[in-house]
Amino acid sequence: TKWPLALKKICWYIVLAPHGVEQQTLLHGVAGEKRLSELVQYHSLIKQFTTMEVIRWPVLKVNYQAEFTEIFSGEDAANMAQRLTDLQQRVVEHNILVICKYYKRITLVRLSELLDLDLAPAEKHISDMVVKKMVKAKIDRPAGIVDFEGKKDAAEVLNAWANNIERVLNLVDLSCHQIHKECMTHKVPIGV
Repeated sequence: TKWPLALKKICWYIVLAPHGVEQQTLLHGVAGEKRLSELVQYHSLIKQFTTMEVIRWPVLKVNYQAEFTEIFSGEDAANMAQRLTDLQQRVVEHNILVICKYYKRITLVRLSELLDLDLAPAEKHISDMVVKKMVKAKIDRPAGIVDFEGKKDAAEVLNAWANNIERVLNLVDLSCHQIHKECMTHKVPIGV
């Protein structure tokens, strides 16, 4: 039957798609496909992109190079090279999203190690993702630090402040209630 080849192509095209809501929906939809479990290597590929773990680019390239070449064998060398570059880009994007979930601050050196890139390409990828509003980050180039907790907008700050004030007022109200209860229990006049 033709379904294994079609499912393999679907997996690759979804992985190669730019990161976004649609891509994530399709990734999780394909991950739930029953027939995908019959294609063990592709099930593993989709699982890597749906879990929040760093994907090692050299390992992925070695493990999937033959499958990748087989699926896109009908294309010319320039298209094949572009698809391989796109795949590396998607792996880097996935890894940056994972890293910003687990780190608030990270050195550029450590970030480049996790991304399996040199410093300049790692910084460029972060900058591109910030421009595309995929992540909030600030790069301190002299110190070599990336701060993933970017500046919050005014509405977020105001909401956080209002929630904190509400919690404090609830604690004050609860404390007053407990004081009145103790005073009444022990028959102590309030204000003395």
